[in-house]
Amino acid sequence: MRAAVLHEIGQDKLEIFDDVEAAGFGPGRVRVRVRATGLCHSDLSAMAGVLPQPAPFVPGHEGAGEILEVGEGVTNVKPGDRVVVCWLPACGACPACKRGQTELCLAGFMNAGTPNFKRPGGDVFGMAGTGTFTEEVVVDAGCAVPIPDDVPFDIAALIGCGVTTGLGAALNTADVEAGSSVAVIGCGGVGISAIQGARLKGAAEIVAVDPVLSRREAALKFGATKALSPDELPDAKQAMTGGEGFDYVFEVVGRSATARTAYENTRRGGTLVVVGAGAMDDFLQLNMFELFFDEKRILPSMYGGGDVLRSYERTIALWRAGRIDLEGLITHRVPLSEINEALDQMRTGVALRTCIEI
Repeated sequence: MRAAVLHEIGQDKLEIFDDVEAAGFGPGRVRVRVRATGLCHSDLSAMAGVLPQPAPFVPGHEGAGEILEVGEGVTNVKPGDRVVVCWLPACGACPACKRGQTELCLAGFMNAGTPNFKRPGGDVFGMAGTGTFTEEVVVDAGCAVPIPDDVPFDIAALIGCGVTTGLGAALNTADVEAGSSVAVIGCGGVGISAIQGARLKGAAEIVAVDPVLSRREAALKFGATKALSPDELPDAKQAMTGGEGFDYVFEVVGRSATARTAYENTRRGGTLVVVGAGAMDDFLQLNMFELFFDEKRILPSMYGGGDVLRSYERTIALWRAGRIDLEGLITHRVPLSEINEALDQMRTGVALRTCIEI
């Protein structure tokens, strides 16, 4: 089958092969025919080495498709079922799951070091234990979450990561208060989803901050009340909050520099929500006095900070009701053969979300 493969960490181009085979099928596993996959910035981060990922590997973790085959003992899905690929499934038995913090379950990471594919030249890993830039993938049954027939594959793919992460950061992690002021730094697909979440919660002011003009313009269509370049943020803080800062600031870039900017633009007693996934050697600098004196809450948000399956269901319900716009997030649709062009569009900020149709 065809799949896009990165040979070495640090390369910026993928190579498409037609001799890749999905590996690991057996008890408790399912084979999925991928129909659509979103291109998430985390894919770029894994390719660059910002996020840990063994190579060679097939990127992609935001996919949807149909069940082709189920292994012994699988009861949650059957051949023909439409599913979204969940890269962080909950085991239901670990301490985090028992506390209700299923987004912190580490069971899914246990498979990240096991090859998902093979080629004549050797084993190939899948990103985050999945790897959806391919025609078929074998994953644990818990990674295949059934979806209703009325949810298109491209929409379902977005729910698999970006939308769940951004929406959940506002709804679950921050629990944005009605009438509050919000700033979102980084307005790609995840940031736009955080903006939609803040709008749903009734935020009075939602400021979108991004260096790319097209993303700022898009943010206004999704609920932002003002869109600014990073250079304009200090003046906006002064004009809108009297210099105090915003009630909630979402950092959706994954860099210490933007996290520091987010902290400085959060009011005393306000909430900084760290949504972006950054590197292990990138450290956020805070002094002990400001940490104590400002009493700002710093809340990391992992995969939307809530039960993943419940978040999927809620997102579908909100989409059906017309409360959130998911179709508008997909600004480009391309075949797998154009994956490298899509990567370039993501790097330059041209695309909010690119759907790879497979």
